[in-house]
Amino acid sequence: MFGKKQPQVLVVGAGPVGLFSALVLAKRGIHVQIVDSEWRTGAHSYALALHPRSLQLLDRLGLVSEALEEAYRVRAVGLYDALDRQAELRLAKLEDDFSFVAVLRQDRLERLLEDALRREGVKVMWNHRVSQLEQTHDAVRVTVDKLDKEYLGYPVAHSEWVVAKSREIEVPFLIGVDGHNSLVRRALGIEFREMGETEYFAVFEFETDFDLYNEMRVVLSEETTNVLWPLSSGRCRWTFQLNDFFAPASSREKDRFELQHAHLSVLGEENLRRYIQERAPWFDGEIGEIQWEMVVRFERRLAASFGRDRAWLAGDAAHLTGPVGIQSMNVGLREAWELGNAVADVLGGAEDWEQLAVYERERLAEWRFLHGSEGGLRPLIRTTSWLSGKLDRLLSCIPATGYDLVQLTEQIGVGLREMDPEAEFLAAD
Repeated sequence: MFGKKQPQVLVVGAGPVGLFSALVLAKRGIHVQIVDSEWRTGAHSYALALHPRSLQLLDRLGLVSEALEEAYRVRAVGLYDALDRQAELRLAKLEDDFSFVAVLRQDRLERLLEDALRREGVKVMWNHRVSQLEQTHDAVRVTVDKLDKEYLGYPVAHSEWVVAKSREIEVPFLIGVDGHNSLVRRALGIEFREMGETEYFAVFEFETDFDLYNEMRVVLSEETTNVLWPLSSGRCRWTFQLNDFFAPASSREKDRFELQHAHLSVLGEENLRRYIQERAPWFDGEIGEIQWEMVVRFERRLAASFGRDRAWLAGDAAHLTGPVGIQSMNVGLREAWELGNAVADVLGGAEDWEQLAVYERERLAEWRFLHGSEGGLRPLIRTTSWLSGKLDRLLSCIPATGYDLVQLTEQIGVGLREMDPEAEFLAAD
């Protein structure tokens, strides 16, 4: 299952953050193995944009040019009510090498990262899941199951995944990036605390002649948060928040939060046109064939800890937030960078375990800030009355984190609430 050479680090989960974690470790010369219970990378997923800081990280690994080949560049974020623009965030003014957001579908990012891993000699072990783990004083003991399909023909032909074989291994480190229902997090006994209400969104992708001029548009009505993303090839994605809507958590698929199509009553072209007319009548572009539509469920949660000893978390295994600013994946990529390098340093003999403690402290502080439980945004003298009433929702809508977020909020006269201005995650690089 793993060959003769045991991995130094086992990465559990092959989404973007897991793949990036494994690539960081492989580039540092660490023997890494990555497993995922699925049979391939995700298909059409919700996450679709890379923040400027994520592009910097891809650049450090030599992948940014390839990523940008098929990406659409967003240089501004327009903040709208139902009728007109109320404010603007100019990404083009950021003090960054990449002063834009790159719109690139998550499945394409995953393929790019998987190809890069393959060039480093690391192949994702699809159809493999971790079923048990236990920490010892110097390793993590893990049971890995290999899954195969079993075909059943009576009374109705169907197939199901079964355990073909299992193997127990010991690895010096384990990184859990296995999504919202993380087995790693649960095995470590880490609480996954609710930080806000669950939200539902209807998502539509279609061709249009509406020119967005490299701008993402966030529509903050009195009761809903909505977003219009420009896509390549003359397409766009509208996402509309659904109020008075509920679906059980069991109805979502993997960690991509897509609900089964039993909820088509809120989808379809008629509903799309109604949402636009009610929430963004300024959108007068043609609506071509709807190429993708779904309902997504997003929770707001934060792990009580990011790990301990030799088992650590990153990405959606440790945090969930709203979808508009694509923050969870992008912050997760930075977590993968920091955690991967900290683990590589320890394995390389640095014995700098304090890096892992700093990783946890900073990540918990950042996510408490992003969730608004410790910090958040506050109005200043020059903040407009319209913005002042929307600050509790605005924070998760901005496609940036860290110092980039500080720069963008300063543009619209908004300050930080109850935060140490020297907080490491808000400091300039």
